[in-house]
Amino acid sequence: MTVTRRPTRRDVVRGVAVIAAALPQPSFAQASPRVAVIGGGFGGAACARALRRLDPKLQVTLIEPNRTFVACPFSNEVIAGLRELSEQQFGYDRIAADGVAVVAQAAAKVDAHARTIGLADGSTLPYDRLVLSPGIDMRFDAMPGYDEAASAKMPHAWKAGEQTALLRRQIEAMNDGGLVVIAVPAAPLRCPPAPYERAGLIAHYLKTKKPRSKILILDAKDNYSQQKLFENAWQELYPGMIERVALSQGGRVTSVNPATNEIVTDFGNYTADVANVIPPQRAGHIAAIAGAADHTGWCPIDPVTFASKLVPDIHVIGDACIAGGIPKSASAAGAQGEACAAAIVNAFAGKPPDTPRLNGACYNTVAPGYAFSLRGIYQPRDDQYAEAEVTTSPVEATREVRRREAEQALDWFQTITVNTFG
Repeated sequence: MTVTRRPTRRDVVRGVAVIAAALPQPSFAQASPRVAVIGGGFGGAACARALRRLDPKLQVTLIEPNRTFVACPFSNEVIAGLRELSEQQFGYDRIAADGVAVVAQAAAKVDAHARTIGLADGSTLPYDRLVLSPGIDMRFDAMPGYDEAASAKMPHAWKAGEQTALLRRQIEAMNDGGLVVIAVPAAPLRCPPAPYERAGLIAHYLKTKKPRSKILILDAKDNYSQQKLFENAWQELYPGMIERVALSQGGRVTSVNPATNEIVTDFGNYTADVANVIPPQRAGHIAAIAGAADHTGWCPIDPVTFASKLVPDIHVIGDACIAGGIPKSASAAGAQGEACAAAIVNAFAGKPPDTPRLNGACYNTVAPGYAFSLRGIYQPRDDQYAEAEVTTSPVEATREVRRREAEQALDWFQTITVNTFG
């Protein structure tokens, strides 16, 4: 006799599950990838805009505590009274209009394992890829006597803003016949030629307003970029006004005394009327917090993708990264930001990265209507960036050539700021 068992609830559920497994399953589109960018300077802002331009589906967030960015290029002209600080200031409205979520908070933590960013207000932001573009921080522990408090008396003016205005005020208040001392650190540093541009522009102000004054450069290097161009310009424009003491002559600053404006070197002591002390530098602090900075204080990267060599799913661009022959400059940071964005978009699409070919330009103005430049093309080579092509202004050139380069410098600044922030 056949006994028929009534189906139980468990049988019904199991049967439904079997039928459901046999049916075609609906496909649900994966949520758009989330890319966070920390740092709203030339590199970070360029990267954020490029990510949205290359793939509008990406969720891109730019994390930057300052609502106004103050550009370093041309800030030496502010110090010399040739330009106002307001001309260096740029906002983030156009970047937000491109679909980038701009978060006016400081990044306080990065959990690379959980892929989250802790913000200063206590909130947490998740990411699939993170781009660090934190710029530089001063190594206030590297020079005895010089700390953040000392910078209020002996400004570095190596981050544009209040420090720029402070150094300008000090020079304006100095008596005719005073001594301006510029202390220059060893490489690497942001914009290597900028201390020497600064010397020339301050000399222009002094020649016009306080012609008995002098400038002394105490340098922790023997040689520097475009050295012959600077030296020729100083001799032509400011004979006898600028003196430089190189490393081998005892120019390395070993300590300072802010109370007396005394600067101590290997071979002698100097008392400045205005002391512009530029300390050694490192990657912005969040890079170390994220684990992307090595023992040098800078961030090793894969030069093709700008991926951190120390932390997964994190990329580092701009002044913070170790990029070999490509200088730490606004032009380089912007180019790196765009190349990094392309690498990230390709990675999300499962495509191999393109090999970057980055263009860089560095203009130096030493007087109104007098400038020269260095232009380069940089490519990855032997796990670093190397110069593929470099063109420098001729050492011997007419004043008309220098005048045209000064116009080109201003055109470059207007172009890079519009492309990045406008």
